[in-house]
Amino acid sequence: MAQNAEIIEALNDLIVINNDRLAGYEKAYDETNEIENDLRALFNTLGDQSRVHVIELSDEVVSLGGEPETGTMTSGKLYRVWMDIRAVFTFDNRRAVLENAEGIEDAARKAYEEALRSMEFPADINQMLLRQQNAITSTHDTIMKERDRQRDIPKYPLTT
Repeated sequence: MAQNAEIIEALNDLIVINNDRLAGYEKAYDETNEIENDLRALFNTLGDQSRVHVIELSDEVVSLGGEPETGTMTSGKLYRVWMDIRAVFTFDNRRAVLENAEGIEDAARKAYEEALRSMEFPADINQMLLRQQNAITSTHDTIMKERDRQRDIPKYPLTT
């Protein structure tokens, strides 16, 4: 029973991280200009990915006899406030939003790494966590490439 309690706690921590991801991507979607359909679609997709992760993690918590977490971390709330402030003062909003999204993914990757390193999960849960971790790593890489591409685009039109 004690092992179940530890697994439930670890899974609930990941639920909270994914709730933070979801709230962050909803915020990023709202901050992105309507003409930037590619970013809005990306953030919408990543929000959906977070929802699926939360559902899968919650199902495991319930099957282990626990109560799934429903909130976000205080640090996640503080991070979203920082996103608000940064968006107001940043000229290159597209890049700023991508940098914020990369930060969200960095935090999620770290949480999954710590969870997988800190304890042994049953094989089916371990597989699920590895699959989710791989999805988050792929997301991080996609965001990082787009952010880097933004660094290569001149901020002002070139005149000849």
